[in-house]
Amino acid sequence: MSDQNQAEIKIVDNLAGGEYANAMQIVHNKDEFLITFFNVASSSGRVCGKIMTSPGHLKRMISALSENLKKYEKQYGEVKESESPRKEIGFNV
Repeated sequence: MSDQNQAEIKIVDNLAGGEYANAMQIVHNKDEFLITFFNVASSSGRVCGKIMTSPGHLKRMISALSENLKKYEKQYGEVKESESPRKEIGFNV
């Protein structure tokens, strides 16, 4: 790939370490999806990330996640879906 086709990607300081999320909320309109990630523990929680993307890109993300989950399960065994949290922090998560 030539240097003209390569993009330089920089990571902002607050994202460098990554965040753990154990809940999420998804809302959408005609043009975009908004996914909000939460870290919820006992009686409190905090927003730890947000992604806004187009429906077309979301479909590609779902495909990539599905493909990677299949590879993971092939290597490590079937993943059991975790129980949905039954908590409310101003809204249900």
